[in-house]
Amino acid sequence: MSDVEFHTQVPDRLLHACRWLRKAAASAAQVRVTADEETLLLLDQRLWTFSSTDFVPHCFQDAPAQVLENTAIVLSPHLPAPTASAILLNLGSGVPAGFEQFARVIEIVSEDANDKQEARNRWKHYASMGCKLTNHSLPAKAPT
Repeated sequence: MSDVEFHTQVPDRLLHACRWLRKAAASAAQVRVTADEETLLLLDQRLWTFSSTDFVPHCFQDAPAQVLENTAIVLSPHLPAPTASAILLNLGSGVPAGFEQFARVIEIVSEDANDKQEARNRWKHYASMGCKLTNHSLPAKAPT
C-alpha cells in the first residue's frame, strides 16, 4: 500500500510544490503530478519562473513519446500510469483514482480552511485504505 505524506500549513502551495519538485528532479525521482488543468497550467508557469538559477525539467502528459521518456516530472489532469519508482504529487482536491499504483503519494495543504477540510477528507480516505500516513507541518511564521 502507498505511503502518503501530507505537507501542511503551507503558505503557498505552488511555490512549495516547485521547491519539492526541484529536490525530486535533483535526485532523479520520477514524479507524476495530478491536479485540475488550471492548477497544472499555473504550476507549469511557476516552474519556469520561481527561480532565476534553477531549471526543473517537466512536461505535460500529452507531450511526444520521446519527451515523456526523457522527462522525470510529468503533469497530467488524469492520473498517468506510473513508472516503477514513480512518486505521485497530488495537487487536486480529491483522492485520485488509482493512487495505490504509486508507492509514495505527496499531498500539499495550504493554510486555507477549505483546503484543510478537503485534506482531512483525503487523509480519512487514505487511512481507510490502510496507507501509512505521515504529516510534515511547516513551522508557523513568527509575527512581524
